[in-house]
Amino acid sequence: MKKLLKNLFAFAIIIFPLFMISCEKEQTATEGTVLVKLNHGWGMSGTSFALNTNLVHPMNGDTMNFSKYKYYISNLKLKKADGTFWVQPESYFLVDLSNSASSSISLNNVPVGDYTEISYTLGVDSARNVSGAQSGALATTNDMFWSWSTGYIMIKAEGTSPQSTNGSFSFHIGGFSGQYSAVQSKTASFGSNQLSVSGEKNTEIHFNVNTAMTWCNSGSCAAVNSVMMPSALSLQMATDFNNGFVFDKIVE
Repeated sequence: MKKLLKNLFAFAIIIFPLFMISCEKEQTATEGTVLVKLNHGWGMSGTSFALNTNLVHPMNGDTMNFSKYKYYISNLKLKKADGTFWVQPESYFLVDLSNSASSSISLNNVPVGDYTEISYTLGVDSARNVSGAQSGALATTNDMFWSWSTGYIMIKAEGTSPQSTNGSFSFHIGGFSGQYSAVQSKTASFGSNQLSVSGEKNTEIHFNVNTAMTWCNSGSCAAVNSVMMPSALSLQMATDFNNGFVFDKIVE
């Protein structure tokens, strides 16, 4: 009897850890990670966007050399095949093209399943524009904030151009309320390519971002080389930028 109990005890010592590992695997399999990859280009020719590089605008012919280009994307959520939504918590991201890592956004703890579309906001919603001092992507130290009355800058692009009357340009596009609000929400359908999330591997959503679109209707830097407050022109530039932000593909 003692020998039997001893054998049972030894068996339990071996089996129990395996049981716990099995349970852990079952738990982690209920969630996965989705990466949103932002591929920044310049125009429709396939030219990659790069800072500190002469880029010729395909429509107005300006040569633009960017020292800075950054913008906000926020409020990301995924629509499941059954029509329900998964919402990314604290979903505010600053994409800074001087930091390549910021062009890859990680959505963690996404429930396993199939998804048909993604929704997002380019800019920062009005609630967070008037919420006082904040941290992370919304910290004022990121130099993307005007004041509590005019709020966050949606796009900040600065650099030099020989076409500009003073040799430089500075476009700070923002505004979160009224007729010139630059904040725009969008939805991208995956079409026949559903996003399948599992606990086994990361899945990627790729967007192509045509940064040159920001100036497709604003004219040459010879005419306008600076925008520093909400206006009809800043709204047009925000809308053009949004139109250049296009879903590309799912990579599994």
